[in-house]
Parts: sequence; structure tokens; C-alpha cells
Amino acid sequence: MTLTLVIPVYKEHLRFESSLRQIVAFMAEEKAQGVEIDVVFVDDGSPEASAAVINDLISDRNDPRMRLLRYAVNQGKGYAVRTGILAAGGELILMSDADLSTPLQDWRKLKDALDAGADIACGSRAVRGAHIGKPPPFHRRVLSRIFNLLVRLAGVHNFKDTQCGFKLFRAEPAKIIFERMRTRRFAFDVEMIAMARDLGYNVAEVPVRWDYSGHSTVKVFSSGSRMLIDLLRLAVRRWIFGRTKARRAER
Repeated sequence: MTLTLVIPVYKEHLRFESSLRQIVAFMAEEKAQGVEIDVVFVDDGSPEASAAVINDLISDRNDPRMRLLRYAVNQGKGYAVRTGILAAGGELILMSDADLSTPLQDWRKLKDALDAGADIACGSRAVRGAHIGKPPPFHRRVLSRIFNLLVRLAGVHNFKDTQCGFKLFRAEPAKIIFERMRTRRFAFDVEMIAMARDLGYNVAEVPVRWDYSGHSTVKVFSSGSRMLIDLLRLAVRRWIFGRTKARRAER
């Protein structure tokens, strides 16, 4: 089995070395179980000093299984994940945040869902069986509740946690979906799930472990307003898509 690990990176230089050590250990553990892993890091336009540290740490490993893709101007997490997934070569593709707030070993839980018939398995902090060690601060929990309400208004129902940054994909549906995606920033997960369902793919929500890392590029006001705009745009596009589909069915 081949697995590509896709990790978006933005200003992660202060803790990147620790994450890299954990990734290397994970690759060795899985290789012993017959899983060949390669890693695609996507630097989403980090400032030069930060990008240089990340580049040096990966270069020092001198491991051909690790690649760093970089572009100069920040485009957003969704764009970075899309870039990594379209460049991935594994049969399965695992998306993880750079802080490894969900242990990489939990990918096996997601794989069980794929083995049971899912095309995409999304880690969740909100379904039965999930474990949150260190919780996020109160204002982020409030923001999350509001965001989940807007997600339902955008037409994505019966899904409790769209935003956990730990997801496993079969390669073919992942590439089809991300090739078509338009949301570049933090609301991209919502579009991904909505599009997957529209295309008839089976999307599972799987409980995972998670710890708040204390570092996030999601800013309450600036990122929150962008997410709201992205959700409104998604809702409009889905409404137009639904109307077009209905008209075709009537012909």
C-alpha cells in the first residue's frame, strides 16, 4: 500500500522540527507494517525567513520520500491542500495539519472507514468516541458553533465537524474533487464535503484524538469574515447547481 501524507505549512518554523521528527518516526512505523509513505509539504507563501528554516530542515533529512512545494504569495489553506493532493502519488492520501494535533497513528481509524466502503474519511472531534485532550479557548469554541450553524445553512447537513484537519482520501475521488474546488481558504473543507456528496461519493465522519496546539492561523475576526463570505458563495453556487440539475431532469 502507498500513502501520501499532505501537510500544508504556513509560518510553522518554530515547531516544524518537532513535527518532522514525529513524521519520520511514523513513516518508519508504517513501513514495518507494509505501508510505503511519501510526504508532500506545501509552503503556503510563508515569509522568507520562515520558509528558509522549513526548507533547510527538509533538505537536511536528504530523504527522497519528502518533497517541499512552495509558492511566494499566500493563497490560503484550501489552495495549499489542493496543490498537495494534486501532486500526490499514493493510492491513499492523508491530509494533516502541520501541528499534528491529531496523532498520525489515528489514520488507521480512517482507513477502517475506507475499508468499510467510504471514499473519504474525515476525522471528527464532535462524534461519539472522539477524545479532546487540551481543549481550545472559549472564544474559539463559540466561533466553531457559529460556523457549524452556517455550514448547515450552506446546505451541508448531518455532519458535526467539517473543520478537523485530518482526512483520508482514496486518490481518484480526491483528485477529481480538488481539481474542481474553488474555495482557497479555511472553508474549503465544507466545499469538499458538499462536492463529494453531490458527486455520489461516500463520506464518513470518524472519531479521532485531538489536542489544541495553541497556535493557529485562523484569526477570529479576519478569518471568520472570510469563512462567512466563502460559505455564502458556496451556498449560492450550490443553489445554482441544484436549479440547473432540476431543469435538466425536467427535460
